[in-house]
Formats: sequence, C-alpha cells, structure tokens
Amino acid sequence: MTDYQRACPLADLPETGAVGVVVDGVPVAVVRSEGQVHAIHDVCSHAEVALSEGDVEDGEIECWLHGSRFDLTSGTPTGLPATTPVPVYPVKVDGDDVLVDVHHPLNTTD
Repeated sequence: MTDYQRACPLADLPETGAVGVVVDGVPVAVVRSEGQVHAIHDVCSHAEVALSEGDVEDGEIECWLHGSRFDLTSGTPTGLPATTPVPVYPVKVDGDDVLVDVHHPLNTTD
C-alpha cells in the first residue's frame, strides 16, 4: 500500500539540486540528479541540518555543514562524519507534480 502525497511542482526542481519541503509533517529533500528524481529525509543524521541546502552531484547529496554525503537511492552515508543512514522515500512524477510517500520508506534506519 502506498500513500503518495504532493511534495512540489516538478518545475521547482533545478536540473541538478534539491528543494526542501514538508510532506505530512516530515521534512523531505526532493532532489534531481542525473535526470532522476529522489526523495530523502531532509535532516542530516550527523548534525540535524537540512540536506536540501547542500550540493548534489553523482547521485549523492552533501551536507553543507560538515560535508557528510548520502547516496540518494539508499540513504547510506558515503562520506564522513555521518555513519547513520537517512530514510529515502518512494517518489513518482505525476504530470507536473512530484509525489512522495513518507509513510513507507524504501530503507530502514533501525
């Protein structure tokens, strides 16, 4: 079962970059990288700052504060100092809208 909700217009996403939104009370970074749209929890697991304010490159997002990097498809940290994954969410593009399901993460962070 899925519970997709509108996160933002597709037009709000840069060709490579992120926007921070709140979907059903959950902070989400909606990210476009290498032609794909991703949704990842918008809080760094290391320093609790918005990942959406960081750089996006090669399928990863970098935390602007300490440089932690996270894989956009798995939420796995790929660069220190973060060692804990962040949730990634199912995302789909429906016409001009980006929809995200924050209730069914694609990974578990337990």
